[in-house]
Amino acid sequence: MELGEGPAWIDGALWFVDIKRDTVFRHDPASGELTRWQAPEHVGWVLPSATSGLIAGLRSGPHRFDPADGSFTRIAETQPDLPDNRLNDAAIDGEGRIWFGTMDNLEESATGQVFVLDQGAVTTTQIAPITITNGPAISPCGAIVYHVDTLARRVIRHRIAADGSPDAGEVFLDFNTEDRADWGHPDGAICDAQGAVWLGFYGGWAARRFASDGTLTHEVRFPVSNVTKVALGGEDGMSAFATSARQGLSEDQLAQQPLAGDVFTFRVDTPAAPPRRANT
Repeated sequence: MELGEGPAWIDGALWFVDIKRDTVFRHDPASGELTRWQAPEHVGWVLPSATSGLIAGLRSGPHRFDPADGSFTRIAETQPDLPDNRLNDAAIDGEGRIWFGTMDNLEESATGQVFVLDQGAVTTTQIAPITITNGPAISPCGAIVYHVDTLARRVIRHRIAADGSPDAGEVFLDFNTEDRADWGHPDGAICDAQGAVWLGFYGGWAARRFASDGTLTHEVRFPVSNVTKVALGGEDGMSAFATSARQGLSEDQLAQQPLAGDVFTFRVDTPAAPPRRANT
């Protein structure tokens, strides 16, 4: 894959996307079958819906995706005045709302924002615009959203109010310290059943798990530099699946990383958080 992203364990299978090649994948570990669908635009993620099919984050906004016929039907348009922006990453909270971020596809302008899709309507949060949004990740209790500012190399923690709005937030993780200089950039984020945060690191050759107090608990190294996101699933929820990317690597780097763009798996000690479905 050019830019593997958005892994999610849905109904006994692993779903993921290649953003730059506009492709959705479903892998059934039991049979080994890999199915793919071509999207009409860049696609950042797919998540399960409680009403019908899947919700897919396409460049122009969230769409309903029907795997049976491969159709994508737009639910709402996002930032139509910014044609270089696209949807990038997403998570479902305890109320079934999808929190998703946009980003400048050229990775230059601070036009990326965090939105919420709730029962078919999209609203903008008050989280400050940045260039590349990642996550959001939602705690199992549903009270916290973790927002990744990839270029600033920080993760911000926001409390979610009763009305569903995030507070001003505070720095949860900062990777701009000397001892973390070679860790790369924090990328996709998820929370496990204990509320710890798993992060992929783009240019960092690793995925890392941080407890809810920010303590590093696990580091998993990979034979590829660009680790984009981790999903937890499998029969017991304790299999991890990590997507990666070839994007931006030179011919020499690709020769040294022949597995770049592949999906990797490993086992974890703490299972996935209980599954959620979107209310749209």
